Amino acid sequence: MVAARDRVMAETIESRLKQVKDRITKTALACGRDPKAVRLVAVSKTVPADRVQAAITAGVADLGENYVQEAQKKIEALGRETVTWHFIGRLQSNKAKYVVKLFDLIHSVDSFKLATELDKRARAIGKVQKVLVQVNISGEATKSGIETGQAVRLVRQMAQLNNLIICGLMTMPPYFNAPEMVRPYFRALKDLQNLIRTEAIRNVSMVELSMGMTGDFEAAIQEGATLVRIGTAIFGQRGTEPQV
Repeated sequence: MVAARDRVMAETIESRLKQVKDRITKTALACGRDPKAVRLVAVSKTVPADRVQAAITAGVADLGENYVQEAQKKIEALGRETVTWHFIGRLQSNKAKYVVKLFDLIHSVDSFKLATELDKRARAIGKVQKVLVQVNISGEATKSGIETGQAVRLVRQMAQLNNLIICGLMTMPPYFNAPEMVRPYFRALKDLQNLIRTEAIRNVSMVELSMGMTGDFEAAIQEGATLVRIGTAIFGQRGTEPQV
């Protein structure tokens, strides 16, 4: 019974993953982009390690986690040889030393205080940490992220930190049950990326745009996303298991 359940689980994840990858490819080609320019970050928060392993076996190369302790256990169990680990959750300074040790790319840097702590912790272990600046593009009080008008200033400050590389921007737009309503927020992040690029700031590559999730990733790709964070479309609703 257990073996049958595991087989169904793996087949379900594999088929869902294929559907998502096909949609990414189709969307990218339709708007004149190279599908290889869009990386799928499978959001595995709260997903048990065996289901995450099934996703890795099916071809997932990037995994996104929100919680440090949960991620640490998965990384220890699953390794990092074939997977890039992304921290995509809200991050406090007192967790900096842990995320620097665990993650390849941190998406959620939203203050100079946090950036300074990450730089300090990275320097202590001889690492140059890749990060994204999280922008509260919608201005919602409930959302993390630097205000849009303060983003260039923050990037300039962070560029002085030698153990961080600023690779781009991340945002979480308002939730709408209609992707077209989210599109202006994605476009605004792309515009901000272009603005920062014109500044030609040292130590800032500004190549990544982390935006788009299960309900709106196609609109995000059309507006320039290079990293789409997708969980439900691959793993199903949180806490659900395939039935045998």
